[in-house]
Amino acid sequence: MSNSSPLIFIVSSPSGAGKTTLTGQLMQRIPNLIFSVSHTTRRPRATEQDGREYNFVTHDQFWSLIEAGEFLEWAEVHGNLYGTSAREIEKATSAHATGIIFDVDHQGARQIKSHRPDAVSVFILPPSMSELHARLAGRASDDPTTVARRFSAALNEIEHYGMFDYLLVNDQLEQSCQRLTSIFLAEECRRHRCASLAECLLNDGRGYGGSKPPGSN
Repeated sequence: MSNSSPLIFIVSSPSGAGKTTLTGQLMQRIPNLIFSVSHTTRRPRATEQDGREYNFVTHDQFWSLIEAGEFLEWAEVHGNLYGTSAREIEKATSAHATGIIFDVDHQGARQIKSHRPDAVSVFILPPSMSELHARLAGRASDDPTTVARRFSAALNEIEHYGMFDYLLVNDQLEQSCQRLTSIFLAEECRRHRCASLAECLLNDGRGYGGSKPPGSN
């Protein structure tokens, strides 16, 4: 037996904490888990494909979606608009997905939670701020000014840890993957998600009356 609705799983972190690696590992370990594809107005990079990394739209198209109430969350980041469509959950439900991952910042997590209080949120922490700074500085494409800006943004993200259901320190990759997987599996067993299954068992059992169930001695 399984639940009919996918588990809404929000994963957030400051840049450099390893969120992308962890969510990728989670999707390999949980069958039929899908990743929400966001909308954005920024131009696609050479390796990106429309509908895979993002749904690329114009500013006018994005604002039309806002006015139509299509987004669970949206925000402007560095002059570009990013948003998560409620239709992503509908697609996951139609596909009978186990769950759907939303990769958003603390603002996006708050907005999604306001629409879907049943969503489960996990915040990934680095093992230390010195390690986080080293990871950010190790990116060859970023100059010192960019590193400083990203580090400041990371501090701002961490300040909002209190709004998340779980905190996960990404110190050892394999252990962190196991913990993230364990959180997902435990949340699947929440009473409110499984209550209908228990009621079905009770109804089936009452149908037998005082007789023994088939197959019993």
